[in-house]
Amino acid sequence: MMEIFSETKDVFQLKDLEKIAPKEKGITAMSVKEVLQSLVDDGMVDCERIGTSNYYWAFPSKALHARKHKLEVLESQLSEGSQKHASLQKSIEKAKIGRCET
Repeated sequence: MMEIFSETKDVFQLKDLEKIAPKEKGITAMSVKEVLQSLVDDGMVDCERIGTSNYYWAFPSKALHARKHKLEVLESQLSEGSQKHASLQKSIEKAKIGRCET
């Protein structure tokens, strides 16, 4: 389903996707709505209600931006963890001073 969005870079309505998905990607027509809803719930596809219609889209730039944001968060967590590790190592060294091993 995501391939449809990334290849066409277009905005679709549900009825359009129900026609396209079975022909191009082999997704059964009965499950298109459920698959699309799960992608919307996971934040991979955007949905907007305009008037009486729902429009769905997913542009490749959004996925790239999400990955970059996730990478930044993980890098900050890594640096925080490294700093905590270094401070704990210093605490261990301070605690060893003056103690004899038995």
